Amino acid sequence: MQAEIIPPEAVAGALPQGCTNFKLRQLMRRVAQHYDTEMARCGLKTTQYSLLSHVLKLGPIRPGDLAAAMKMDASTLTRNLRPLVDAGWVTLEAGADARSRLVHITDAGRDKRAEAQRHWKAAQLALNDTLGAGRVNALHALVDDSLALLASAQEPGDDQ
Repeated sequence: MQAEIIPPEAVAGALPQGCTNFKLRQLMRRVAQHYDTEMARCGLKTTQYSLLSHVLKLGPIRPGDLAAAMKMDASTLTRNLRPLVDAGWVTLEAGADARSRLVHITDAGRDKRAEAQRHWKAAQLALNDTLGAGRVNALHALVDDSLALLASAQEPGDDQ
């Protein structure tokens, strides 16, 4: 049984109760567990699936550019790339000059990403069924609007 969707205007006059950060982290942990459980069936973490997807879409790409596109720091990217390189799903190859490198997806990486995409889709459809498509769409819209408002409130020169 699905819970009733409460429209934002119904709570617009109420003051928020509790910590927004804590509530969002609770939701994110629960959603991440849902996706992680499904992705584990193909031997990937959700972060690895995301990385393979970005390399497939953007690659060959310099590690720094990939990190920027994924909104992560270079050391986190390097740490997350290592298991994918070790598995043979991506390679780090020489770039335009001796100091640069490019991240490439391999044929095995394309195959793994395609397999993982089927599991990601199963997780997404199950979440849609559990929460209801209307609630998921409303959540997406609220997140997108909130991100835009927070980005516009950011001071010039601040990093994200």
